[in-house]
Amino acid sequence: MTLFINAKLIDPKNQSSDIGWLRVENGVITARGLKDAPQCDEVVDCEGHCLAPGIIDIGVKIPEPGERHKESFASAGNAAAAGGVTTMVTRPDTLSAIDTPETLEFVTRRATSDSIVKVKHLSALTKERAGAEMVEIGFMKDAGAVAFTDCDHVVQDTKVFIRALTYAKACDALVIGHPQEPILSEGACATSSPKATLQGLPAVSPIAERMEIDRTLALIEMTKASYHFDQVTTARALPALERAKNNGNDITAGVSIHHLVLNQEDVGDYRTFFKIKPPLRSEDDRLAIIKALETGLIDIIASMHTPQDEESKRLPFEQAASGAVGLETFLPAALKLYHSGQLTLPQLFRAMSFNPARRLELAGGDLEVGSPADLVLFDPDAEFILDRFVLKSKSKNTPFDGEKMNGVVCSTWVDGQQVFSKI
Repeated sequence: MTLFINAKLIDPKNQSSDIGWLRVENGVITARGLKDAPQCDEVVDCEGHCLAPGIIDIGVKIPEPGERHKESFASAGNAAAAGGVTTMVTRPDTLSAIDTPETLEFVTRRATSDSIVKVKHLSALTKERAGAEMVEIGFMKDAGAVAFTDCDHVVQDTKVFIRALTYAKACDALVIGHPQEPILSEGACATSSPKATLQGLPAVSPIAERMEIDRTLALIEMTKASYHFDQVTTARALPALERAKNNGNDITAGVSIHHLVLNQEDVGDYRTFFKIKPPLRSEDDRLAIIKALETGLIDIIASMHTPQDEESKRLPFEQAASGAVGLETFLPAALKLYHSGQLTLPQLFRAMSFNPARRLELAGGDLEVGSPADLVLFDPDAEFILDRFVLKSKSKNTPFDGEKMNGVVCSTWVDGQQVFSKI
């Protein structure tokens, strides 16, 4: 039995943040309150720091099998624990794709043996993510897949897409999609703007996101499938998303933390650590997405952790690989929105913990009695200079290298067991 006292309890369900106590027994939260803490043999004095449900991060890339030199379940688990992430939901865009029960069983066994945090897996929607033949959705769900996605490979064949959505609906399975019209987006590494033109970078209009969302929404209306847009990043996409939600469709939307705190100006002089997919947007888009998070139109924030080795990043901008690591920087980057007064801590953890848990039907994501004791204790005001070389991820491709940030994770617990301590 462990008693946490003098904690600022960040409650995303009730949208509150009060000083109180929380008791854990056998890996489960058994009591909490604001006054009159009970007696307990093991006491953790939180010293007024924030105690929140552990982050549930949808869309983490762990390149096992195929590219273990970039990241492994062991290194990603250590990075996650250091960043307050207690559940990683991993993508199927590996070599080869996670599209058979055998491959899913392999990564499940590897994750169970190597990761110190919880790992759930997404399955590919179509075989090899090629958009031609859907996977055995029922078998993959029975094998443990929590949702289905081809990641950034958009299914262009509408007939195949309809069949997959229809079958997913019959299996009560969630489909996750990347809202980028693939032909317009092909080869693009920047968002259309005068700066992209001056830099000579292949660019894509924000309308590409809106076009794919419109197509997908029409098919969702037809099939009644459950659907999650992984990264909605432009203001133009929001009206269509709002109408679809108001019409009662079972849809949710997410955004990466990088699109919330960075914009296209941060690319500067071809800084490839800022090359992500979709490309960074305008400041107006960034502010619109933050407002959509505040109102609940955008449901989920994810790190979209994508490790890349030095060789794939130390190239001309157009040729460099897309993606940034984010497991350890997720929380301090998100706290930028708190310190700027744009979102409260309960609002942040609603999007980083509570909503992901509910969307994937996972236990946790809150501080309710009976929930698993997946917890993160952090000091939101502690300052530090990020040094990418001390990150626990094998790859070090972060856009925040050398930046002064606020928010230090003190400790992380999974099922009541401490898996990380700063001390």
